[in-house]
Amino acid sequence: MNGFRIAVIGAGETGTPLLKQLLAADFVTVLGVADLDLAMPGIALAREYGVKVTDDFMEIARMGREVDVIIDVTGAPKVRDALRKYMVETGNEHTLIMHECIALLLMSLSAGTLVSGKHGSSDYH
Repeated sequence: MNGFRIAVIGAGETGTPLLKQLLAADFVTVLGVADLDLAMPGIALAREYGVKVTDDFMEIARMGREVDVIIDVTGAPKVRDALRKYMVETGNEHTLIMHECIALLLMSLSAGTLVSGKHGSSDYH
């Protein structure tokens, strides 16, 4: 494996600091960022780096096997359900859908302290 091809759904309080870390990693290629609100800070950051942005999270899913991991930091069960359903319907057994909880765990490990999601403190490093 030469690196990870990642897409992020959710560009707000959790997605933006996560996106900063992903963009700084030379072994990560961020292929797309989705959020319903294209004025979110993570969308602006993605645009600065020339990353595809969209307000339709299913555009990310339709990227198919091009994406290794879709990181869903929306906290919305209907988003996860739609992503899972689409992966099954299209036979995409390659792309993993990463839950917000796992993203927060990895960000906490990176920060050396507990990082909370949008429903709590947002002390990201």
